[in-house]
Amino acid sequence: MTQLIDGKKIAAQIKDEVKYDVDKLRSRGREICLAVIQVGHDPASTVYVRNKKRACAYVGIESLSYELDESASEEELIGLVEKLNENEKVTGILVQLPLPKHMSEKKVINAISPNKDVDGFHPESAGRMCRGEKGMLPCTPSGIVELLKRSDISIDGKECVVVGRSNIVGKPAALLLLRENGTVTVAHSHTKNIKDITKRADILVVAVGKPLFITADYIKEGAVVIDVGIHRDEENHLCGDVDFEDVKEKASAVTPVPGGVGPMTIAMLMRNCVAASEK
Repeated sequence: MTQLIDGKKIAAQIKDEVKYDVDKLRSRGREICLAVIQVGHDPASTVYVRNKKRACAYVGIESLSYELDESASEEELIGLVEKLNENEKVTGILVQLPLPKHMSEKKVINAISPNKDVDGFHPESAGRMCRGEKGMLPCTPSGIVELLKRSDISIDGKECVVVGRSNIVGKPAALLLLRENGTVTVAHSHTKNIKDITKRADILVVAVGKPLFITADYIKEGAVVIDVGIHRDEENHLCGDVDFEDVKEKASAVTPVPGGVGPMTIAMLMRNCVAASEK
């Protein structure tokens, strides 16, 4: 029988662990404060920011909210980031992506102090991850690894295929699977015969950004399938990059959408907020 990997349940466990850690830190006089900056009023971003605030309230982390108009300048945003870098009360900084087209995500991310980079996107954080050193890990990829571990799915020695090579998910997911001793292949839009590669995978991570892209004929019998995508189908129902109904009988374990990888991202963000406060 196929194992349904319950990201909602595992994320709740992690948030409870973080809540315990926050209480311990508070008993020693240490407060944790996350500053969240949103530029514009993108509906999806607004939902994500609201969920992050709720998670902060649950685990006992103070959250500060900064909302800039869509027409704000890049200089104005970077100036705010630099002020928050200098603010000793603020232990973590998060700039909600995507940003308006007139702003450089690279410049803004680079402006965040690596010690307050709770998203794990700063080049210093990425470098530490590449070298296997301690540092901030990007939330969705680290959440994927945590999902596997807490579902008793071993990565060591497994053939792992990541479909997608974004800096936010695909590349770091590949590096973290490699860190866990997986044998990793990254497939992407220029990959030839992609189906032949995905069918080798013991663990298949799909972050391609195309709804229902992976069907049963892309996976081998008994594969573990992790779906990072989230979309609305023609009937306005949520779906992922994987055709869940098609693959669920062939996979040994699979994440649903919603309720799989998504909740893990915010749970791992809360964990990063604690780690940042210790810096």
